[in-house]
Parts: sequence; structure tokens; C-alpha cells
Amino acid sequence: MIKSTSFQPTRFTTVPHSGSPSPDWQCLADADPLVSDWLFDPGSLTRRLIQLSDDHFSVRVLLQDWQPLRDEECLALDVPSGSQGWVREVCLLGHGEPWVFARSVAARSSLQASDLDLQALGNRSLGELLFCDPAFVRGPIQTCRYPARWLPARQASEGLWARRSRFDRGSLAVLVAEVFLPPVWQAVRNPVEHR
Repeated sequence: MIKSTSFQPTRFTTVPHSGSPSPDWQCLADADPLVSDWLFDPGSLTRRLIQLSDDHFSVRVLLQDWQPLRDEECLALDVPSGSQGWVREVCLLGHGEPWVFARSVAARSSLQASDLDLQALGNRSLGELLFCDPAFVRGPIQTCRYPARWLPARQASEGLWARRSRFDRGSLAVLVAEVFLPPVWQAVRNPVEHR
């Protein structure tokens, strides 16, 4: 179980909480077929990236800490606005290059009542853990154009496609958002160049 005393404060890499407008998450995307195929793939993104990278895949942890959740995250998790939660931000790398920025959050109350130990993940993919546990049920996939202000400075760019979904196991809900960075589309369209 995660205990708040186990962690040292972590410097924010993205905006932790903001009153500015949230992205418009929808269950549709006005994207070309190749992009839509990745956005709405119901399987594990980690597994697909491992295959695309020809097993040259890794996870770089940027942040993991207790923080106030964003308003749109509280709404998606059915918790009061301003609730505290566990926040984990990572880059999923192919051939050492950031391909996807992922932000996963869970409300403090439900996470502490569960047996899920997110600190123990280290550099492993949370998505893979969620897909390996059959007790987790994935909700609908939503998409948006992700705000640049919510991305790490090195990846900040307007209009990048993102998707998110909620994984439920009993009273625990984990919200996972994945932002597709430009290099992943280069690898998808020209896979031979990245091998």
C-alpha cells in the first residue's frame, strides 16, 4: 500500500492544477485512419510500442508524487474537485527517443484502500500492469488535442493527439492519459528507419 510518508516531494514537470480550460475529451476523433488505429486500439499500448521498436523500448519516469488532481481528472474519477491523488508521469521511449508521454492518476482515498503499490513499479509500464491484472476493467477510450502547457518542456507542442481511459478494479479507479509525440508517428510511417 502507498503511504504518503514514503515519498520525497518531487518538482513538478507539468502544470499540477490549473483553473484554465481543460481539453475536450471525446469518444470520437477527427483523425486520419492511421492515427485513429492507434488512438482507439483496445489493447496494450506498451505491447504495441515494444513491437514497433523491435524490443528497443524503455520507460523514463519523470514524476511520481502526491498532488492535487486536475479538475478534469477529478471529474473522470468521480471525486471532489481539488482531491489529492497519486500522479505518475513518464515518457515511453522507442530506441531511446520519447514516443509517448503518459500521465496516470488515482485518488488518494481509493489507492490507499487498495493493494496496488505504484511506488514498486520503478521503470516498468503501469499500462502493462493494468493489462496483466484481469480484475481491471477498462472504460471507454476518449481522445483530445492535448494542451502543450501540460506537457514536459522538451515535448511541449500544441495539438498533439492524446487518449485516456479509466481502469476500474472494485473501488479503485486509475485514469491513464497517453499523448502521442511526433517521433512515434515517424516510426509508425517509416518503421524500417528506426531499426
